Amino acid sequence: MKNNAVFSNKKWFLILHIELLLFSFGGVCSKMAAQNDFLSFWFIFWYALVILNLGIYAIVWQQIIKHLPLNTAYANKAVTIAWGILWGVLFFGEVVTWTKLIGAAIVIVGVIVVVMADE
Repeated sequence: MKNNAVFSNKKWFLILHIELLLFSFGGVCSKMAAQNDFLSFWFIFWYALVILNLGIYAIVWQQIIKHLPLNTAYANKAVTIAWGILWGVLFFGEVVTWTKLIGAAIVIVGVIVVVMADE
C-alpha cells in the first residue's frame, strides 16, 4: 500500500512540473502580446492564450494541492525561474549570464532541499 502512495506522489509531482512548465509559458505569451499594437489581432490572440493558460493552471493547481503537501507545491513554483531563462533564450534571443545560471541553480537546490525535507 505504501508503494501506491509513493507512486501517486511521484505522479502528482510530475503533473506539478508539467503544469509549471505550461504556466511559465504564459510569460512568453504576455511578452509576445506586448510586442503588438494594442487590441490588434495578435495582441488579442496572445492575451487570450495568457487567459486560457491561467484558467487551466488554476484548475490543475487545485488538484495538485489536494494530492501534494502545500509547502512542496509552492516551493516547486520557483522552478519557473529556470523555465523563464530557457524561454528567454529560445523565443527572444536573450543572453544567459553566469549570474542567471547561479541564481537558477540556487533556486533549484532550494526546491530540492524543501522536497527532501518532506520525505
